[in-house]
Amino acid sequence: MWTSVPWMPKTVENGSDPVTIVEVGPRDGLQNEAALVRVADKIAFIDRLSAAGCGRIEVSAFVSHKWIPQLADAEEVFAGITPRPGTRYSALVPNLRGLERAIASGVTEVAIFAAASETFSRKNINQTIGESIRTYEDVTRAARAAGLRVRGYLSTSFGCPFEGDVPVERVIDLTRQLFELGVFEVAISDTIGVAHPGQVRSMLDQVTAQFAPRTLALHFHDTRGTALANVLASLDYGITTFDSSAGGLGGCPYAPGAAGNLATEDLVYMLHGLGRQTGIDLNALAGASLALEPALTHRLPSRFVNAFRSHRVASPPDRG
Repeated sequence: MWTSVPWMPKTVENGSDPVTIVEVGPRDGLQNEAALVRVADKIAFIDRLSAAGCGRIEVSAFVSHKWIPQLADAEEVFAGITPRPGTRYSALVPNLRGLERAIASGVTEVAIFAAASETFSRKNINQTIGESIRTYEDVTRAARAAGLRVRGYLSTSFGCPFEGDVPVERVIDLTRQLFELGVFEVAISDTIGVAHPGQVRSMLDQVTAQFAPRTLALHFHDTRGTALANVLASLDYGITTFDSSAGGLGGCPYAPGAAGNLATEDLVYMLHGLGRQTGIDLNALAGASLALEPALTHRLPSRFVNAFRSHRVASPPDRG
């Protein structure tokens, strides 16, 4: 088992509201891996994330295996995990067929994923933005009728790999449309990791004037090394939900140049140092990522994980 040394940096006070982390490593992380990770390894990974205290875990996606073969085993993975009381396990669904598969697998929370860029929407789901919203209207209605909670993603909100800048007004309009469909939360997403704190503040000045911060999440990639700085800027606006990926796994098969998501370990380390509660045992989380690493074709990019690997660096405690 991984152990830790007693050293830890000074904890700094910065607000008091707990921070919710949506762990997307098993889905957003593994969908972009070159290696096809075995079902047993995925199940063990998810169970370790649960044991580490991750309260919301995106397990997989019910999408066509022809497009994302890494997630063709969604039913098997959901059937194999050991649910932890109080933990929410979700899946991405692109259409009614995906929703049917999710319901048959006992999933109680799903996510839909629109884009703020027409070109990205066509390349990602082969639909225009307007077509995708109409598809998701049907999906959301059916999901809610079946008693499922529905989350909304809005991809390429900070920039598109094909079109460049995305107007904030479009992000606001599409966020409103997603809420009108009935989603409980919209994850405004930096799919290619171009956002910087100045842009985040400029966007949130306008977005939080329209929507309550508690209904929003932010999803950052660390392509340019600004993800943690972006989270820090977001905390000042009352945002308390962030997506991240254990070990820093991730990317997007339809976004050229998109590096991995913000590493959950790096995020938790910073939040605990700021005195923010997450409910996550960081050393156990790092152990979960390292246990998965042999199934991959590369070392994990998380800075905390690699410091933990070398020095068994301990985390400031979660004081929740």
